[in-house]
Amino acid sequence: MVRSLDHLVLTVSDIATTVRFYESLGMRRVEFGDGRVALRFGDQKINLHEAGAEPEPHAARPTRGSGDLCFLVDDDLERVAESLSKAGIEVELGPVDRTGATSPIVSLYVRDPDGNLVELSRPAGPSA
Repeated sequence: MVRSLDHLVLTVSDIATTVRFYESLGMRRVEFGDGRVALRFGDQKINLHEAGAEPEPHAARPTRGSGDLCFLVDDDLERVAESLSKAGIEVELGPVDRTGATSPIVSLYVRDPDGNLVELSRPAGPSA
């Protein structure tokens, strides 16, 4: 029945700070509805809810920093690591081998401003 992911929601402490972080990863800010904010990438988006001001309906216990997200990237991981360093983002772990949804991947791990774990991955192989 389920075909693909359209969007997910992150509860964050400060939307502007979160947007700046994810823009440094290549996502772009979009507004929708009554001034709501999302991050768009590919055919997906992440809707942002500010902690304590979540629109209805929302998760039963929205919590900042509880996300664990994996994104596929186009660049090789050395370039990704260089870009992260230039943006002042520390790599917490990696590159390490992992299992992706459809194939083995190689990943770098960072944290967003709320402490969500962000995995940046490439398919495993010579170009990873």
